[in-house]
Amino acid sequence: MSHHSEAAPNRNLSMIFLFAATLFTSASLMFVLQPLFGKILLPLLGGSPAVWNTCMVFYQSILFLGYLYAHYLSTRYSQHRQIQIHTALILLSFLALPLALPENTTPPTDSNPTFWLLWTLFLAIGLPFFVVSTTAPLIQKWFAHVGHHTSHDPYYLYAASNTGSLIALLSYPFLLEPNIGLANQKSYWSIGYLLLCLLIATCAFVLWKSRPITEPHEDVNVISNKNNLSLATKLHWLALAFVPSSLLLGLTNFISTDIASVPLLWIIPLTIYLLSFVIVFSKWNDKIHPLMVKLQPIFLLPFIAYAFINPADLPYWAYLIFHLIAFFFAVMVCHGELAKRRPHTRHLTTFYLIMSFAGMLGGMFNTFVAPFIFNAVYEYPLMIIAALMLRPGRMTNLPGANLHLPEGCRAGQSGMISPLLQIIAPVLLVIAGIIIQTRVADLLQHFDIIVISLIGLTILTYLLRARPVGYALMNGVIIFLALSLHGLSSHTLYQQRTFFGVLAVREAVLTDEQGKPEGYHELFHGTTKHGAQRLAANLSRIPLTYYSRPGPMGQLFKEYDNNDQTWNIGVVGLGAGALACYAKDQQNWTLYEIDPLVVDIAGNPAYFSYLSQCTPNAEMRIGDARLSLEKEPDQHFDLLIMDAFSSDSVPTHLLTKEALELYFKKLKPNGILAFHMTNRHLSLKKVLSINAEALHLASLIQEFKPQQNIPLVVATDWVVMAKHAETLEPLRLSRLGKWQKMPLYFDMKPWTDDFTNIVSIWK
Repeated sequence: MSHHSEAAPNRNLSMIFLFAATLFTSASLMFVLQPLFGKILLPLLGGSPAVWNTCMVFYQSILFLGYLYAHYLSTRYSQHRQIQIHTALILLSFLALPLALPENTTPPTDSNPTFWLLWTLFLAIGLPFFVVSTTAPLIQKWFAHVGHHTSHDPYYLYAASNTGSLIALLSYPFLLEPNIGLANQKSYWSIGYLLLCLLIATCAFVLWKSRPITEPHEDVNVISNKNNLSLATKLHWLALAFVPSSLLLGLTNFISTDIASVPLLWIIPLTIYLLSFVIVFSKWNDKIHPLMVKLQPIFLLPFIAYAFINPADLPYWAYLIFHLIAFFFAVMVCHGELAKRRPHTRHLTTFYLIMSFAGMLGGMFNTFVAPFIFNAVYEYPLMIIAALMLRPGRMTNLPGANLHLPEGCRAGQSGMISPLLQIIAPVLLVIAGIIIQTRVADLLQHFDIIVISLIGLTILTYLLRARPVGYALMNGVIIFLALSLHGLSSHTLYQQRTFFGVLAVREAVLTDEQGKPEGYHELFHGTTKHGAQRLAANLSRIPLTYYSRPGPMGQLFKEYDNNDQTWNIGVVGLGAGALACYAKDQQNWTLYEIDPLVVDIAGNPAYFSYLSQCTPNAEMRIGDARLSLEKEPDQHFDLLIMDAFSSDSVPTHLLTKEALELYFKKLKPNGILAFHMTNRHLSLKKVLSINAEALHLASLIQEFKPQQNIPLVVATDWVVMAKHAETLEPLRLSRLGKWQKMPLYFDMKPWTDDFTNIVSIWK
């Protein structure tokens, strides 16, 4: 036994503050860099939510490599050698400063941009992010050897790391983004990175001056036996970290696809995810974890009943709250189990390495596997089921599983009821398959009965809460049967998933002008309708929804009917192609669309025939509209229509001052720029009004509401702009609609390529 091991341990609080501050700073920098570079890259890919998920995969992958480096370094080298190697790595990372995108960065237009995005991130921020990612396990490992009286259990420092992540995550959209431009954000991040390097150097100095700690031989044996890292233990850690990681990205996608694509909603699931780590690695986990295990199945009853079986009765915000609370319980139970099973500090880096590897696998599954095997966000309910399987309980058939039932889960259990209920799960799977294969009409006739039956079965599953496998399978059958029922009732003709989201073509029925039922097709991107078409031959050329003839677009084309015979017209955002039916024979139309699948759907007469009937020879440009427009000749267009903002995943780079300057550079001197501003959550007219005023442009707005009950004519908001007020004067003076001058706003800064702020335009 060494002399140092017998000496009184250090109780200096300043040492805790130093190491905690280092972890806090590192995590803060990590979670500022993520949205910062996500925002820089979003404009290149049309603002797709998939950009964020792909960035998350990159961050998780680099995090894993950083943890692998920390594990290798701390287990293979002496403390002094660790410091020398890490210092060299930090100095090497300075070559990547200041942060910037590689030159001539252009995404591919003919293939999935996922790998391009990952490579771009690697070139831009790979080295600094790698250094930041090594900090959590390495600094905690160093703290375990500095001789402090809490060095035997440094896991509580992980709470400081996740608190830094949480504060940075919430500060970015509400504090940093509204007040600091992108250029300054990159500069300030570089300064923060230098501060982190100084803190790491100070921690290294403390470690260098400390004496090596040798633990008593008998204690080592006891601890080694207690924390024997069997394969089952490692796999259990892996599962407990993999499922919440996949569930996080699955819920984020599910929210934007099936609930509401509200900007910044992705922050809420990630905040809950990080908060769970703060709680479970604190001293309160021993009391909180059993409570979470007990409450989860209680909340699951209304969650499955209303979120999956019968969601139509809830407004979207209540629907969202149900999913977020269910997510909170799932990650708290999984992460609580993970924290409860944390090993001795000799295995600290192994523990964190497996956690990071599982996080990376979860991200990869959601980004690279799920979109290619599922045509909707089915990975989300799959991970709900997986999370239920990881509950502690009577899992006697699983190797390495906890064999003790938590308190509160034993009451009311019958020795006969639980096994019988577990048999119901595979039986239900068979029944579900039979029902789905029957005729849809017969199925829908008994829809209410089936819904009530499923709710009843959900209540019965509560009896299985102490048997995770049966409990998970039972709930899984109910969820997927409910999803199948709702899929059939929506009359979906076609559904496919791409990098840019889930697209669906649905058949619906309206009551025509004579009061008779009539079929029509609708195009949905997630929950947002992107167009509709009536199927009757004499009605199929009529533009509908936001583009109707009584609406602003119909008014514009009617007012300029005598002048637009030979116009060159550009349309950004294809949808179902309804605008194409305003085309005339001598006009030249160019259509811009970022998602190739939208082009395929709009061009398929089996779904929509606007393009094939009205503009079969229109030129199609696939890719980000702003990049595509830069390649067009100057003063080429007479009319440029921007229709890319209704999905609420707003491509902000198409609304900046620089973007407007580009559009008018491509328009003729008397050209007209039209913006479709219909949006459920954002007041986009504020952005256009302020930028129009800054550029001295004439502008008019119409917030159209149909006066008559005309089928598929909907309320819609449009803004038109021109260099000269005289160009828009015929439209303003016409009696076709209520065109008005844009209101003036003074409560926000103009949007530029360097500065945008979604929070300031929330309705």
